[in-house]
Formats: sequence, C-alpha cells, structure tokens
Amino acid sequence: MYRITPCGEPTALDVSSGSLLPRRVPLFDSYRRRAQLGMYKSKRIIAVVPAYNEEVRIARVVERTDFRVIDRLLVVNDASTDRTAETARGKGADVLTLPQRSGVGAAIRAGIQFARDQGFDIAVVMAGNNKDNPAEVPRLLDPICEDGFDFVIGSRYLSGGQCGGDMPFYRRIATRLHPFLLGLFARKKLTESTNGFRAFRLDLFDDQRIRLDQPWLDAYGLEVYMLWKVLKLGYKHKEVACTKNYPPRSQSQTKMTPIIGWWSILRPVFLLGLGIRQ
Repeated sequence: MYRITPCGEPTALDVSSGSLLPRRVPLFDSYRRRAQLGMYKSKRIIAVVPAYNEEVRIARVVERTDFRVIDRLLVVNDASTDRTAETARGKGADVLTLPQRSGVGAAIRAGIQFARDQGFDIAVVMAGNNKDNPAEVPRLLDPICEDGFDFVIGSRYLSGGQCGGDMPFYRRIATRLHPFLLGLFARKKLTESTNGFRAFRLDLFDDQRIRLDQPWLDAYGLEVYMLWKVLKLGYKHKEVACTKNYPPRSQSQTKMTPIIGWWSILRPVFLLGLGIRQ
C-alpha cells in the first residue's frame, strides 16, 4: 500500500524494500502552477520515466517536461548506483526506487501500478536518458483525449518524424526490422514497435488478458508485449511522428547490448506470434 504524507504541497516519493516513503522536497514553480491550472483535456496525466544510472541526463528530462500537460512526473529508479534518485528528486520529480535492479520492463510495470493506484487516467512513458522530446507529449495525448484511441506510440519513421544524433548502425537496422516482423505476425502495418515514447489509457489493464506481471517481461520485452496485446485484442492504436535524439557515444554508454538486449525485444515477437506465450 502506498503511504503519502499529507501536506500543503506535493512531495517527492521514494520506494525501498517494497514500501513507499514520502520525502518532502521543494518543487518547481511550474509544478505548483500546474496544480492550479487543472487537468489536461479533463484527464489526469502521469509521466513514467524508467531510469538506471542517469544522474547526468535525468535533470534535463524533468526540466524539459511541461507541467501544464503532465500532472505528475514519476521517475522509477531501477536501483541506480549513482545519484539518479537524488538528482530527479531535487529537480521536482517524484521518485519510486526499486529495491534491486530489475529491468526497464519491471520499472515501467511499477510505474503503471503506482499510476493506477493513484487514480490517473493516462500514462506517458519517456526515456530517462533524455532521448525523447517532452514537448511532443501532446502528440501522444491528443488522439487519446480527443479521438478515443487507447494506445499511441511515437514513430521516428513516419513523415515528420526524425531520428537524430549518433544512433548505432545495428539499431538503425533493428528498429526497421522489428516492426516489420511484429506487423507480419499481428497482420498490421507498423513503422514503429520498439520506441518507448508512448501513451496509453490506464484502464487498459482492467483487461485480464493483458498480464504485465509475467517475469519474462522484466527487461525490454514488456514494451513489445503491450503493443502486441493492444493490436491483437482490437484496441485502438495509432502512430504519431516524433523525434528521437541519440547523444554522441563518447558522452553516453548504451545499456542495451547488441545481442542480449535485442534478443529480449525480439523474443516476444516469436513467443507471442507463435502462440508459445500469452
């Protein structure tokens, strides 16, 4: 059960050993103003940002977030060994810390659980390494708020999208191959399937056929699993153009290995497409 200290202004949150411990910190004026402005298009919006050892970049993620759109920014700290949690908290984000490193899928799952427990309507997922552009969040939200879509994913390969910076060559190939394979099994035309920049209605998970609690989804597979389920169960899915900016490799070390990391993303395509997993 989540425990939040009642006070006159928002508090930053931290989770350790399975419990939520409130920590009172000063938040940005924009956060306070956001509370006065109300919800975005009558929806309560939370941004979930999984992060592992991102103390250098997480500050920019929080600073660039528009709290006229986002009601709450939750950094899910995957047991970082650096000052990711302290940096995010100091910039005004809420922080939920996992007791041990569990993987990006487990971090997103924890964020979704928190969001549902707190009564949010829509979750936006953004990268903790500042590759996504928070100014593009409304592109994800508007189809849900205005047109009744259930799941919206940003695509760098649609017209108007862009993939900038120092993107590794193997990723350029893999991010093209993956949506082709997933679309083949799902019988849908896709341009994007691996981008974590997405938004979705949280009541999707009232559907018992969507089982995020499976341990094999703890790594990168959960993001693919969610998209697969949305497509196969007939929920309304949409791609919107977005930008993805990769920093120079001299300034950033990827946490995804070319073989193990990408297999964890490809594995759900075959396991689900062949009916081995549900």
